[in-house]
Amino acid sequence: MKISFEGKRAIVTGARHGFGRAIAKAFAENGAQVFACDAVEEGLDETRRLCGDACETDRVDVTDRDAVMAFVAKVGGGEPIDILVNNAGGVLGQVGRPMEQISPADWQKIFDVNVTGAFNCAQAVVPGMKQARRGRIVNISSGAGLGISLTGIQAYASAKAAQIGLTRQLAHELGSWNITVNNVAPGFVRSNPTTERQWESYGAEGQQRLVDSIALKRLGGPEDIANGVLFFASDLAGWITGQVLSIDGGK
Repeated sequence: MKISFEGKRAIVTGARHGFGRAIAKAFAENGAQVFACDAVEEGLDETRRLCGDACETDRVDVTDRDAVMAFVAKVGGGEPIDILVNNAGGVLGQVGRPMEQISPADWQKIFDVNVTGAFNCAQAVVPGMKQARRGRIVNISSGAGLGISLTGIQAYASAKAAQIGLTRQLAHELGSWNITVNNVAPGFVRSNPTTERQWESYGAEGQQRLVDSIALKRLGGPEDIANGVLFFASDLAGWITGQVLSIDGGK
């Protein structure tokens, strides 16, 4: 089976490292024109270098609706975006704490980037997709959205579960326009500074317990997540929508 994105244009958010960078690179390697963005500019140059001439990068805060609308209008140039990957998210440097210590602002920040950000980006690309009567939206959630967060961060588990709900709702709303909306739920992957700190915090015994809890007895990499995204964005997944694909080595 050959997957090709020749002539397709893809937006990938949260692309300065980790999953986003791997996803942007995978699309570029398979023929897509990629527009990669992140709220933090550091790292975007390396993403662009790895993707080559097929990739453009920009600093965009997905929680800022006006900035998202302007970015999509700029890169779209009056033409529809074919693929949107909502990868921006994460825990924003927060760590697990008892719930009585969580401020309203800390709670809301995680919801804003993981849920509202995905909604903002979808809202920006959907008019063009409807006009073209085609489109692919892939949201990146987490195993925390299907179960519990390994970090113990209440807002993260809740926001990722909410994002999965948004995926299913949009799939039903947009299906009449041949727009599919699916979700990839990664397990633990060492993919960025946050997950590296998390990995180190477990110590040797905790690391081994984590690996032992995985059916395949090994950690995956960002490329494994990118492969699932490519499938959902491809013609091979044309009759699949509203689904969640766990990529976690088996739980």
